Amino acid sequence: MRITIVSVGKLKEKYLKQGIQEYMKRLTAYAKVDIIEVADEKAPENMSEAEMQEVKRKEGERILSHIHPDTYVITLEINGKMLSSEQLAAKMDELATYGKSKIAFVIGGSLGISEAVQKRSDLALSFSKMTFPHQVMRLILLEQVYRGFRIIRGEPYHK
Repeated sequence: MRITIVSVGKLKEKYLKQGIQEYMKRLTAYAKVDIIEVADEKAPENMSEAEMQEVKRKEGERILSHIHPDTYVITLEINGKMLSSEQLAAKMDELATYGKSKIAFVIGGSLGISEAVQKRSDLALSFSKMTFPHQVMRLILLEQVYRGFRIIRGEPYHK
């Protein structure tokens, strides 16, 4: 399986980089995983609705430029479907079984994701009704993908 995480913005915090490196290392036994960072759009502090939409549109174009037509796209959205770890594992297993071996997880910027990215999404996934910094979501997502592979293989880790 080939998993790509397309995320808006650069990762700055050392502790997050270390956690992400650890899960990337663990995941090598299960899948090829790549993280693609796309630039976040510079925006003024107080924006109009039109300006916010324009920022999301530009970030969305950058995101979509990294998604191939045959890729199953899972967007992380606050209003997406909530799944348990077991349900996410089952979804990943189902995709692999039915020939969808390329999965892209999309983490938007601080304003969320564009309408165009939402339309391209095959599954809108929510980890919580709470809002998390997109840098932190990378680590949480990688941990859940790793947990999913452990569940699929019946290996110890999941509790």
